Amino acid sequence: MAAPIAFEPPSIQKAWQAFLQHIPVVLVSWVGSIVLSLLAVLAYGLIIVAVSAILGSSDAASGLGAVLAQLVQLLFSILASLLSVLLVAVPAFYYERGEVVTISTAAQLLTGRWWRYVLAGLFFSLVTTIGFLLCILPGIAVALVTPVFVNRIFVTDTGIGEAFSHAFQVVYRSENGLSFVGLEVLTGIVVGLLALATCGFGGFVVIPMASFFLQNVAYQRGLLR
Repeated sequence: MAAPIAFEPPSIQKAWQAFLQHIPVVLVSWVGSIVLSLLAVLAYGLIIVAVSAILGSSDAASGLGAVLAQLVQLLFSILASLLSVLLVAVPAFYYERGEVVTISTAAQLLTGRWWRYVLAGLFFSLVTTIGFLLCILPGIAVALVTPVFVNRIFVTDTGIGEAFSHAFQVVYRSENGLSFVGLEVLTGIVVGLLALATCGFGGFVVIPMASFFLQNVAYQRGLLR
């Protein structure tokens, strides 16, 4: 059962207060994921150059360099994804437990079951990609279950497939599911406009605020319990 705070009526003011309480872990998530993404690009280039310098510019050397570079880049990308998903996972834990999530708590959360989160991320990315290939709309439909899916992955022991199935059902078949989707879309539009109006910098604030807001909405409307 989630904390009582999760079932209180959501508001922008409450989302703002939750954001302020979690600034340290939000900063770690943003800065860490950005740095790791840049390191992934840098590592890719350095490995290509290093392999070429050591083994020459033959086709075999170029192929080996590309494979090694992609593997290292993949590792950095996975680490960056784990940090960035905290922007959704932290609000989920906050409303589930009713406690402010510290950097230490977030670190324990990620390292405790990191394999589960990586597999869940790969599964969700694959399903979303397939959805976008099928005329885009199915991909959008899958993406809109993100808040509920991430919540189930991080705060329960439900299997990945079952968590996705549950998220899809409560979002699109429950009584308040479609109204939640509409609010998600509206929130996304507002977040996009505010980020655009501030040259992207506003996104560092409004994106985590939106995550807190939507988690609160999902609990208050019965999509999460």
